[in-house]
Amino acid sequence: MTRIAVFADVQNIYYTTRQAFGRQFNYRALWETLSQQGDIVVALAYATERGDDGQTRFQDALRHLGFTVKLKPYIQRSDGSTKGDWDVGIAVDVMTHAPQVDTVVLLSGDGDFDVLLSAIKVSPGVRTEVYGVESLTARSLIESANDYHPIEADLLLP
Repeated sequence: MTRIAVFADVQNIYYTTRQAFGRQFNYRALWETLSQQGDIVVALAYATERGDDGQTRFQDALRHLGFTVKLKPYIQRSDGSTKGDWDVGIAVDVMTHAPQVDTVVLLSGDGDFDVLLSAIKVSPGVRTEVYGVESLTARSLIESANDYHPIEADLLLP
């Protein structure tokens, strides 16, 4: 059976689906889709910790599905900008887990990950897949993946 590792850039997916569709991503639908393709052996979701009840319920729902939720504190700088970037953490985890799986699935539209996917594709037998909002996903990321899946209505909550 195909071994799958899933890495979800929660902030990116939240903001891009909200901007493009005014709706939220359906992680359960994704989980069901991927489960039909193989065995999900690693599922990591990367988010920021703001301490609000809605966010905590969402993170608990992700855990219930089977995700390990990794949190960073939400930081608001004095100039009003915010920080909660998981790019390096996601990259380290992908590089760590890729040799042990057949497929790496990345949920993100962030073009910074194109180099990462290109690097792990050189490992024999490791396929890369990206799920992202097509109009908000970097072309370089789409081109670096073996397979690109645009997020559409079937992967959105009603």
